[in-house]
Amino acid sequence: MPAMSDEADRDRIHRAAGKPPETLRPAAGHGAPSNRRWLVTFADGTEAFAKIAAFDYTAEWLRLERANYEALGGQSYLPRVLGWDDDGESPVLLLEDLSRARWPPPWTSAAIDAVVETLRQIQATPPPMRVTGLFGEMFDIREGWLPLRARPDQALALGVFDGRWLDKWGETLERAAGAATLEGGALLHGDVRSDNLCLRDGRVVLVDWNWACLGAPDLDIAAWLPSLHHEGGPPPWEILPGAAELASLLAGFFLEHAGRPAIPQAPHVRQLQLDQGRVALAWACRELEIEPPR
Repeated sequence: MPAMSDEADRDRIHRAAGKPPETLRPAAGHGAPSNRRWLVTFADGTEAFAKIAAFDYTAEWLRLERANYEALGGQSYLPRVLGWDDDGESPVLLLEDLSRARWPPPWTSAAIDAVVETLRQIQATPPPMRVTGLFGEMFDIREGWLPLRARPDQALALGVFDGRWLDKWGETLERAAGAATLEGGALLHGDVRSDNLCLRDGRVVLVDWNWACLGAPDLDIAAWLPSLHHEGGPPPWEILPGAAELASLLAGFFLEHAGRPAIPQAPHVRQLQLDQGRVALAWACRELEIEPPR
């Protein structure tokens, strides 16, 4: 996909909005260059957030995100869509500007409760016909303890556990992860974490809906809890007790992937996976009543 200048982005935003932008400011984010991200002010004083795909694969993700917003029909947990333009190469999605909303962390009990309630609301939403993929299909959530135990060197280099501990408990964790139930008909966001959600005007808004999928009802909540605890929230078992299988599944996935080479387009991901893997492993060990690594 060819590189674009700021002026070209202005033209694309003009077409998406139907009016010319007056100012563009780079939007803060986690640093991954998968999309060009702008906070836009128009001459009439209105504002928007613009995402412009920077790679072929993110162009398809942006098309999926826009289609999911359209299919879900203005649910309260969605950002408002303000414009769209697709030239076949790098589509532009305009959403309401949420930069003044509260983006955790820090977390409060009220904010955590609001997110849990919103995730339950999403689960209760009848899934649109176009959402047919199952949770974890895009990134193969079951790719965890089995490949990790077969080729442990990269995971052991993380320093989370040693070979003795893995030999003793790896099979138990693999067996528990294999028993985790993913299948189901609940609507799921598929990528719940703090940089994908905010609180505004008394509602929780989730963004980045390109991974919307179907699955067991607790999956969105379970997948969010390790990052929540890493950011200062309560331990996962206080919100979702009795989830040994899901905790084991997440621990294997995060730690196996954390040991892989860095992703050039998203260099922050491996550290995030390591941070979440440590929490998920402590959760799994507690639920399975096994010795945590020292």
